Amino acid sequence: MIILENEQLRAGIDPKGAELQSLFNKSNGIEYMWSGDPAYWGKHSPVLFPVVGSLKNDTYYYNDKAYKLSRHGFARDKTFEAEQLSRTAAAFTLKQDKETLTHYPFAFVLKLLYSLNNTGLSCTYEVYNTCGETLYFSIGAHPAFAVPLSKDSSYTDHYLKFNAPETLHRWKLQDGLIGTDSEILALENNVLPLQHALFYEDAIVLKNMKSNRITLGSNKHAHGIHFNFNDFPFFGIWAAKDAPFVCLEPWCGIADSVTHDQLLKNKEGINTLEPNEHWQRTWSVECF
Repeated sequence: MIILENEQLRAGIDPKGAELQSLFNKSNGIEYMWSGDPAYWGKHSPVLFPVVGSLKNDTYYYNDKAYKLSRHGFARDKTFEAEQLSRTAAAFTLKQDKETLTHYPFAFVLKLLYSLNNTGLSCTYEVYNTCGETLYFSIGAHPAFAVPLSKDSSYTDHYLKFNAPETLHRWKLQDGLIGTDSEILALENNVLPLQHALFYEDAIVLKNMKSNRITLGSNKHAHGIHFNFNDFPFFGIWAAKDAPFVCLEPWCGIADSVTHDQLLKNKEGINTLEPNEHWQRTWSVECF
């Protein structure tokens, strides 16, 4: 485990999956990350790469060849090379290997850069194309935050507040694939009250929101997080059934649609990177 620490916060990142597992505020005694209890969901904050969500029949086609990839890809289960850059920053690197090439025929470098500041933590994804052809990839975040954040509050005392006026269209999932229908997710003053029933039909999948900040707050206390993200065209909100957490998931990529032809080049939200090019996105958490 790599530990980052400053006067206010302490974060723990596991080199397996380069997974953020703890974000603890020393001044108020709050652990903001989900515990990873396997009775509900045994992960904390997996990185989704080189696909986000499910592929149709767990299969895609590239250059007339079929490849198998499980939901969310392989990066979350691989051990990254870890480098402690300073007391408050660390880098985690993953490259292709013999196993990944059987599922994903591209040479790449994936880096996750974590950094603490006075009030929170940032995570930057960097993708480098080290192969001699166009690289096709998706990437996404999946951090799970503890709800409730205090022992004297409940799940339904918490809410998500969007920082821009939104009419949210929730795209319905059909066996993990994006269906052809959406429904409006009602907000009041840009606020979505949390309740377990929101996730009984799987994740809330959103496209092209106006907001670039979502606040997890409470009606019972003054603690929570501001979750910041830019240039992520898709967003997921999820929790396991009746679990005491909520995942806030900015994505550059999305699950296959039920009508997708399974060609990687035609995949909705797929990112392309030419040889020797570099791609970068950042999300961050401010704790209060």
